[in-house]
Amino acid sequence: MNRISEARAVLMLLILVLGTMGSAGAQERMPPIPADKLSAEQKKAIEEYKASRAGTPGGPWAALLRSPEVMNRGRALSDYLRFKSVLPPRLSEFVILLTAREWTQNYEWNAHHPLATKGGLNPEIAKAVAEGRRPDRMAEDEEAIYNFCTELQRNHSVSDATYARMVSKFGEQGVIDTIGIAGWYTLVAMVLNTSRTPLPSGVTPGLPAFP
Repeated sequence: MNRISEARAVLMLLILVLGTMGSAGAQERMPPIPADKLSAEQKKAIEEYKASRAGTPGGPWAALLRSPEVMNRGRALSDYLRFKSVLPPRLSEFVILLTAREWTQNYEWNAHHPLATKGGLNPEIAKAVAEGRRPDRMAEDEEAIYNFCTELQRNHSVSDATYARMVSKFGEQGVIDTIGIAGWYTLVAMVLNTSRTPLPSGVTPGLPAFP
């Protein structure tokens, strides 16, 4: 290994260590609310959540419970975007991983990385996204999603060519659904980063913190 390669390896190790230290040392700001502290509106929101999904609200939902109306309305949007959008799971989860990488949101990444690979996304594509690289050998529809989401997140707009390719692949509804998925999971990432919701115990962060 030459000196340049050694320096790069040391830099990546330092980035990983610092990112892990920052996550481990930060105190959770919005932990689950104790049952005896819940308002009537929060109790009602929890019951409505349970009627729609299994289990009790955790992760971002525990933080969103601070505003029961936002939680309820967000859950309805989330239910459509997660389970009923025109994108197949391979692509909708790809959008979520791209969003999690953009926000370096490890809770989001940890929750959706297994779903992405289960849905058919090549693990090497997910690995490249985690490392901040453009994936090799993407399928045409994956490349269309990657270009669209990357341009929209980083340039805050999309080129005519990128837009036309998305419409040709997924139709106008697919464009809006893709924006909806990226937008919703951007909101979730913002909530999680603000609340400092920790990863489950024993889970190693999958995303290094970039300089």
